[in-house]
Amino acid sequence: MFALDPRLQQDTLPIGDFPLCRLLLSNDSNYPWFILVPRRDDISELFQLDVADQLQLWQETTALAELLKDLFDADKLNVAALGNVVSQLHMHVIVRKRDDAAWPAPVWGKHPAKPYSAEQVAAIRERLRLVLTDITFVEG
Repeated sequence: MFALDPRLQQDTLPIGDFPLCRLLLSNDSNYPWFILVPRRDDISELFQLDVADQLQLWQETTALAELLKDLFDADKLNVAALGNVVSQLHMHVIVRKRDDAAWPAPVWGKHPAKPYSAEQVAAIRERLRLVLTDITFVEG
C-alpha cells in the first residue's frame, strides 16, 4: 500500500493524483515548487519502476512542467529527482523566475521556507483545476 514519506507529508500540501503520481505543493511560497511522487511501494530510484511506469512518470513530469511554465510565466524550470534526504522516489518541478528569492542559485537551503496562506493555496488549486484534466484533485 502506498504511503507518503513523513518528511514529504510534513513539508508539502496535497494537490491531487495523476494516473501514476501524487501531486504535492511544497509549502514554500518563495517558489511555485511542485513534487510528483509515484504511488508505488518501496521505490527510491527511477530504474526500480517498470518501463511503463517510467514512461508514465516522464509523461506526467513533462506535462506538468509545460503547464507550469505557461501558468506561472517561468523563466526556467528546475526538474530533478534527487532523494538525498527523502529516499522515496519523487520528482521536483520548480518554477524559477529571474527575480525569485534564490535566482540563479538552487532553491535548497537558500532561504527559510515561507508557508502559503490558505488563500494562496486555494488560488493555486483553482488555477491548476482550470487546466489539468487528467488529475483527481484532493481537498486539503
